[in-house]
Amino acid sequence: MDLAQLLSAAAGGRFPPADGGVTVVPQPSARDAGVVAFTAHSVVFTDEDPGWVRATLAALDCDPLAAAMHPRFLAALLERTGRTMDTIDLLTVAAPLSGDPPVRLSELTDPEHPRVRRALRHRDEVRVWTAGGGIVIVGRGVAGRWETAIEVDEDARHRGLGRALATAARHLVPAGEPVWSQQAAGNARSIRAFQAAGFRPVASEALMDLGS
Repeated sequence: MDLAQLLSAAAGGRFPPADGGVTVVPQPSARDAGVVAFTAHSVVFTDEDPGWVRATLAALDCDPLAAAMHPRFLAALLERTGRTMDTIDLLTVAAPLSGDPPVRLSELTDPEHPRVRRALRHRDEVRVWTAGGGIVIVGRGVAGRWETAIEVDEDARHRGLGRALATAARHLVPAGEPVWSQQAAGNARSIRAFQAAGFRPVASEALMDLGS
């Protein structure tokens, strides 16, 4: 399987075997490389030599189940590829919903808007909507999957807007397509909002960006 197939299967509840193994697959695009760690099975998506990946993992003095997300492996992969990364995220997914979103949205159409430009660094076919102190972003990200991200202004928090925006994303993707989202492990507020909106955790993900 390639990464797109592995992600599609996971969205449907079919995961790699929990056998402690590591699968190495090619990058789905020049932009995207990294690691997805499912339960007791990790997937490294890179165009680097799979032999180097496996040798580097085997040399780590750590629990093999944690090796692909070990800081030393991630640092070695970043150095070898000349890439950068921000953090390890919780990777979540939800099924699409029919009908209208639960909040009134206004679409941003200015391609030079800072939030649109930032989203275009990581996604294709990006669309951005605003709603009373928050925004919701939808676009095609890693391996062509539909992804969403939300932002809520500080003075609009604690009113359920984050949950409403995350739910709205499920109405904004094409019918039959799951929608993915990443939350930093320490961002409990975002994790709660997405889980309240029906997103379920499936893996952790370290996404590596092209160097500047």
